[in-house]
Amino acid sequence: MTKTAKKSTQQRLQGRVALITGASRGIGLAIAQSLASEGCNLILTGRTIGTLEKTARKLSTGKVRVFAKFCDVRDPHAVRALAHTIQKQVRRIDILINNAGIAHPNLPVARLPYHVWRSVIDTNLTGTFLVTREMLPLMRRGATIVNNLSIAATQVFAGSSAYNASKHGALGFTDTLREELREKGIRVIALMPGATDTDIWDTLWPKAPRRKMISSETIAHALIAALALPENSTMERLTIAPTSGAL
Repeated sequence: MTKTAKKSTQQRLQGRVALITGASRGIGLAIAQSLASEGCNLILTGRTIGTLEKTARKLSTGKVRVFAKFCDVRDPHAVRALAHTIQKQVRRIDILINNAGIAHPNLPVARLPYHVWRSVIDTNLTGTFLVTREMLPLMRRGATIVNNLSIAATQVFAGSSAYNASKHGALGFTDTLREELREKGIRVIALMPGATDTDIWDTLWPKAPRRKMISSETIAHALIAALALPENSTMERLTIAPTSGAL
C-alpha cells in the first residue's frame, strides 16, 4: 500500500467504533490489531474475558480506546446486555464484525451428536443473527457489517455437515440483510476466507498442513482495504484463498 493510500485509509477509519465478536484469537484478533493501527476504537467480545482484557491493554493508546466485554453470542440475554452497555458507553457502532465461530470434529452425519450440531449452529448462525439484530439500532448510514463466513458458505466438505450448514445459512442471512439495509446506506460484506492458519484446525482437522495456509493477518489486511472503500462503492463478497494447489 502506498503512503497516499495508507493515509486515505486512516482518514476513513480513524475515530470509528468497531465491535468484533470472537476477538481473542485468530482472524478476530488480527482484525482488531489492524483496525487499532488505523485509529479505530474497539469493543472486543468473546467468552475468554482474561485474554480479551490483555489484548485491550496492548491495543489501547492515547488515540485509541479499546474495551473488552464478555459475551456469549448464543445467549440472547447476553447479547442484549452488551448492546445496552455499548449504547450507554459508546452510543454507536460504525463497523460490526461478526467473527465468532466454531468447528467440529470430522464426522459423517450418521455419527454427529445432536449437541455438537446444535452448538455449531447456535454459534455460527444464530449468534450472527442475534448480534446483528441487537446492534442495528446503534448503526447509522455509512456503517458496515462484516460477517466472517469462510468458503464453506458456498462449498461443501464431507464430515463437516454442521459447519457447512451454519456457513451456508449465514450466507443466506448475509445476502438478505444486505438487501434490507441497502436503502439505509449500511454496507454488508460476506468475508469468505479459504484455509487460514488458526486454532480452528485443532478441532476440524488436527493434521492439516497449516504451513501452506494463509495467515490471519492476510485476511485482516484485505478487509481493511475493503472497509476503507468510499461510501458510494460496494463490495458484497470478499474471498481470500491460498495459492491454487497449495492444499
